[in-house]
Amino acid sequence: MRRIMFIPAAAIVATLALAGCSATSGASDASGGSVSVEKAPELLRDSQSTEFVQTDTIATPDRQVITTGYVTITVEKPMDAAAEAIRITEQSGGRVDGRTETAPINGNEGSATLTLRIPSDTLTATLDKLRKLGAVQEVSLNSSDVTMATQDLDARIKALTASIDRLLGLLATATDTENLITLETAISDRQTELESLESQRRYYADQVSLSTVTLNLVSDFTAPVAEPDNFFSGLIAGWNAFVAFFAGLLVALGVALPWLVFLGVIAVIVVVLVKRRAARPQPAIIDAADPIDAP
Repeated sequence: MRRIMFIPAAAIVATLALAGCSATSGASDASGGSVSVEKAPELLRDSQSTEFVQTDTIATPDRQVITTGYVTITVEKPMDAAAEAIRITEQSGGRVDGRTETAPINGNEGSATLTLRIPSDTLTATLDKLRKLGAVQEVSLNSSDVTMATQDLDARIKALTASIDRLLGLLATATDTENLITLETAISDRQTELESLESQRRYYADQVSLSTVTLNLVSDFTAPVAEPDNFFSGLIAGWNAFVAFFAGLLVALGVALPWLVFLGVIAVIVVVLVKRRAARPQPAIIDAADPIDAP
């Protein structure tokens, strides 16, 4: 009976060894026989490793490239251009992940900044359409090759999935309580790691399939400048300059008036003090050389 209860443990070790988790360290004993029951706990602990790379059975995937960048375009009306840029992006199958707008003020039409996610296979065509919104000031695109990272993730996900399937098969036939607990713990650990790897793979897939482009839409300062081209326009320009001069003079006078009043008060005080000092009688000065009449 003792011999029958140890069969699932040996099967567990064999399954973990086939999954690529340090199989060579304990897949067989020195004589090349089957795995011994005494080595099962050590091999199970070693099976927690995540080195599931099987390059001999994995086909080389296509090149995986993440493209990011930014584009600056000068337009007449940034708000209208932003709406058109969103339409172009959505029409190409992309989306807008961020939008910031600055309202027009003091002759400036404002600005808009969009974070666009554009399908990588239509990036060039979409950028060509965006260029037509105005005058392109700056374009910067950067590419990052993540082929090796995605290939590694795919291999580890495939190996973990196969390992979990084998352990689930063993769990369905296990009868020993200790083996059941060991299998459930191993399955739980692998499922947690598998979910993490799949999350990373989804992130890479999203970044590769959709390029991230920050679009800056700005406007030139549009303060109106009227230049006279005939006598009447020159007369109007001269009158406006005359009025503007006196208006500026009045403004300057308004700014200087408090200071003038303050300085005037100080000047009046100084004049009053000087006059009072001058009005006081001066003491007689006796010259020592003059003779003094005797009584």
